[in-house]
Amino acid sequence: MLLTPDLDAPRLELPLFLSPAACGFPSPAQDYIEQTLDLNELCVARPAATYYVRAQGDSMINAGIHDGDLLIVDRSITAQHGDTIIASLGGEFTVKELQLHPYPALLPANPEYRPILLDPEQELEVFGVVVYVLHKQFKR
Repeated sequence: MLLTPDLDAPRLELPLFLSPAACGFPSPAQDYIEQTLDLNELCVARPAATYYVRAQGDSMINAGIHDGDLLIVDRSITAQHGDTIIASLGGEFTVKELQLHPYPALLPANPEYRPILLDPEQELEVFGVVVYVLHKQFKR
């Protein structure tokens, strides 16, 4: 199911802390907020060309896309080699990495799946480039 952003939705500004959270050794925390951040401003560069879609399956797991993740897709970006795209192939939607050379293909990011080699006779329509992936980390 494709979802489009509500262009009239009120802004939701959440705190953005000045110090980043270290993924290696811990660093001292700062007690103040640098600014606020609205995720729509961060994730949606072109609202009229952006939509959301839920990922289904595990063929893109090694690209950080999990079953149920929310994908933010920009239709105004021209897909290039290496981009993760939403495509329709023979009327079926799929999320894959676009390979243009040495031969056109849609590549999964899971070794249990095979690449989809693109035949010039097949109808491939690109519905946009995935620009952000949101997935829940909290397990409960």
